[in-house]
Amino acid sequence: MGGEAPEPGRLTRALSILDGSGVPEEALHLVLAHVDDPRDREAASLACRRWHRIDALTRKHVTVPFCYAVSPARLLARFPSLESLAVKGKPRAAMFGLIPDDWGAYAQPWVAHLAAPLECLKALHLRRMVVTDDDLDALVRARGHMLQELKLDKCSGFSTDALRLVARSCRSLRTLFLEECTITDNGTEWLHDLAANNPVLVTLNFYLTYLTVVPADLELLARNCKSLISLKISDCDLSDLIGFFQIATSLEEFAGAEISEQGELRKYADVKLPSKLCSFGLTFMGTNEMHIIFPFSAVLKKLDLQYTFLTTEDHCQLIAKCPNLLVLAVRNVIGDRGLGIVADTCKKLQRLRIERGDDEPGMQEEEGGVSQVGLTAVAVGCRELESIAAYVSDITNGALESIGTFCKNLYDFRIVLLDKQERITDLPLDNGVRELLRGCTKLRRFALYLRPGGLSDVGLSYIGQHSGTIQYMLLGNLGETDGGLISFAAGCRNLRKLELRSCCFSERALALAMLQMPSLRYVWVQGYRASQTGGDLMLMARPFWNIEFTPPSTENAGRPMEEDGQPCIDRHAQVLAYCSLIGKRSDYPQSVVPLHPA
Repeated sequence: MGGEAPEPGRLTRALSILDGSGVPEEALHLVLAHVDDPRDREAASLACRRWHRIDALTRKHVTVPFCYAVSPARLLARFPSLESLAVKGKPRAAMFGLIPDDWGAYAQPWVAHLAAPLECLKALHLRRMVVTDDDLDALVRARGHMLQELKLDKCSGFSTDALRLVARSCRSLRTLFLEECTITDNGTEWLHDLAANNPVLVTLNFYLTYLTVVPADLELLARNCKSLISLKISDCDLSDLIGFFQIATSLEEFAGAEISEQGELRKYADVKLPSKLCSFGLTFMGTNEMHIIFPFSAVLKKLDLQYTFLTTEDHCQLIAKCPNLLVLAVRNVIGDRGLGIVADTCKKLQRLRIERGDDEPGMQEEEGGVSQVGLTAVAVGCRELESIAAYVSDITNGALESIGTFCKNLYDFRIVLLDKQERITDLPLDNGVRELLRGCTKLRRFALYLRPGGLSDVGLSYIGQHSGTIQYMLLGNLGETDGGLISFAAGCRNLRKLELRSCCFSERALALAMLQMPSLRYVWVQGYRASQTGGDLMLMARPFWNIEFTPPSTENAGRPMEEDGQPCIDRHAQVLAYCSLIGKRSDYPQSVVPLHPA
């Protein structure tokens, strides 16, 4: 069920047999309680009114993919027994600085409705939302006595004062996740109080938050929380954590400490990591500090080297000692040679992430840079791969075809072609993309960000024809004409979320394409042939469909037209359109224009 396309027909028939066989309703409750996949749940709820009601009463977890798609009151009335709720806010583009800070996605309406209706709620996950201290205060007062899991993922707007309240009041907290949040640091008391009041804490993550760390508080945490198995922190020198590592004997995952003085071997000589550690990541680690990892490298399952100073040769030496890796995150300084070592050594690898390296002089050596050579090696050598996300300097049809041939378990594929290299070996990538999609039949997420000429209209139509099980797609700099977009859309029967960037398409083509994708619930477009008013976007207007338009820059109001009379591509213009059961929202920033039928 997990990675395959939903089969609502088969599931519905099975449920109908149970429903008509005289099985008591209590038994049906038990049966549906063991159906966890949300797609199967959706299919079951559509079978009949009885199953719809039973689904509502037995659903324990719901993910709201966009916070403006449904009102909190309506959702909580439908699912009164929820134990876990996840809500996603701003578009993903917010992570790249493409969405203004005042865009919206405020947590307040959701937190305000979590008090009385959800007596069973134990876990809350908010992603890319604005969460204030008042919001956390209200949440703690309403659910603090029961809250076991609080995840604030890439959120902003709150301070350590609110975290201190959480630490003091939520004494059953097992998970506190704050990674990449923007938090006002008003002191370290929150961490001390968390260590003193939460003996059942299992996971603590405030990675990449820039919060101050007091090593003594971490030692208290390790002493009081015997079940602590995962800790990811902000910057703190590794040598200050010697006492913590001695106490935290159950720790299996650690990331975030830094090597502040490269080459000072004596300073880090006494660092001894816990024996159960199997997931690890340090920042600013250099060649001379790699020996810290060597004693347990053979048992590592997850390794994060994105924020290190390691060279291509360092990557080769270290990864050669890690045969059991399941997850590897690096920068493209690993190079094709490093990926060759990955292919030869890491036969169990499931997830590979290759981020773009820094452009500053000295941060990368000449050997750095990933191309079709490295990707092909990984595809052939690591056949258990489920996820590939990589920035590449070059790519060929053959490399994509190799991935389609050998990576049959792939459910997530994302490639960005960097623009540093003047000449790319093999463009367009039409045939390679087609063979990848034909071979990887379990794909759920697909992202392809190339450069002009990287994919023709024919290639774009291939993506539509072979989109199969794909539910999320990001496409950048693809296609040649409006006709290519229309051909693409005609094949996307199951696509639910689409993001387009730097495209040559007109507003009219965008609107008509959206109408051809029956499962589409959300689309975000940035950089296209935009008009000043967004008038043609109204062609996609329909019930329960909100359209939000960010006009082109006023500086470009008098810009020249293309030869075909269409506007030039405007990088400032954006379109966000999505299904919503609550109508237009009321918290638009000034930069956004809501579009509605006259």
